[in-house]
Amino acid sequence: MLLTRENLPQTITDIAALDELLCRPSQALIDDLRKTSGDIMILGVAGKMGPTLAGLAKAAAPERRVIGVARFSDPTVKEWLQARGVETINCDLLDEAAIQALPKVANIVFMAGRKFGAEGDLSLTWAMNAHVPALVAQAFSSSRIVAFSTGCVYPFVPVDGKGSTEDMPPNPPGEYAQSCVGRERMFEYFSRKYSTPGRLFRLNYAIDMRYGVLHDIASKVLQGKPIDVSLGHVNFIWQGDASAQALRCLAHCETPTAPINVSGHEILAVRDLAAKFGQRFGRAPVIIGNEEPTAWLTDTSQAVKLFGLPVVETEQLISWTADWVSRSMPSLGKPTKYEVRDGRY
Repeated sequence: MLLTRENLPQTITDIAALDELLCRPSQALIDDLRKTSGDIMILGVAGKMGPTLAGLAKAAAPERRVIGVARFSDPTVKEWLQARGVETINCDLLDEAAIQALPKVANIVFMAGRKFGAEGDLSLTWAMNAHVPALVAQAFSSSRIVAFSTGCVYPFVPVDGKGSTEDMPPNPPGEYAQSCVGRERMFEYFSRKYSTPGRLFRLNYAIDMRYGVLHDIASKVLQGKPIDVSLGHVNFIWQGDASAQALRCLAHCETPTAPINVSGHEILAVRDLAAKFGQRFGRAPVIIGNEEPTAWLTDTSQAVKLFGLPVVETEQLISWTADWVSRSMPSLGKPTKYEVRDGRY
């Protein structure tokens, strides 16, 4: 079944249904992948988004090899991928020789990185977010490389504007976000050196039922926990839409590599989102703090021009999340920390 706005479910019953939905391709994704040739390898596949992105790639291009690379500290992730026809390779991406030994495929999606706990070991954060990209960019200089980045590379911008555009110079607070600028610069440098086509995929807040800004807000409303609105505005996107846009970027690479903002096209107030969950749960949200005039927000006009609007709209995401959280369905236990303003994660 293809993914369309018309066949979205009213509710997502369980993890199996969630995985199926996240791995369901649209015709636009299938068409864009047909514009490229060669196999697809996802580096750092075992994170929050990687498994279903790999599954989506295989579903959209079943005739091509899709290879997932990670340390696979959780063996169930490897089993999940293999059951969907995704090949797996165990690899520590801090090992240069191991990277060199990987198959030289035509299409690379780079998803490795370190965020949560970044402040606990900053040298490791920089090694993962800047050193590893330099190794990968050199090893796959003849491939297309779509490298996951973050909207956190931008400075805060006024909440009454449209958000940061791709031509705004990075100038973020905190070493985590600075290391993400380092990641981009490594891919940019080697893309220029070797004429490697690519994209820097600046993603703001993917939404899955098990984690994300909406999961964080809904859980706090349901539990009566305070919601800090000092960072009071966000934009976000359904994880399936984000994964599809990442794969579609393989057909829209540039030389040298260039950034693209990926998120929802709306700027949303945290206070309003909390109120919507409060209405659904029959309890008033506990709001603390006051909205600051700036936030981390991105303008996704370029992505909308290339890919169209996301398939899953905000109201659908709110409905799915409210249902999921109200039934005490599984959570990854990884808060987005969207409310952090000093860049310390």
